[in-house]
Amino acid sequence: MTSYIIEYMKAHLIGLMQDLEELEGQMEEYDINSKDYAELDFEFNNISGQINGVRHILQVAEEHNA
Repeated sequence: MTSYIIEYMKAHLIGLMQDLEELEGQMEEYDINSKDYAELDFEFNNISGQINGVRHILQVAEEHNA
């Protein structure tokens, strides 16, 4: 079961990183002072935090699965 969760977290991390890359591309289309940019920046920071959280949990899971 643990290896399934680890593989799931790896796949989820890839998806989050793809979402972040897509947001970066969208942000380039807007002026840094625009409302649209600010909304995307909020989402960018949210996803960045999710990535950090998943990476941490994944690291702990991998250490305890070894």
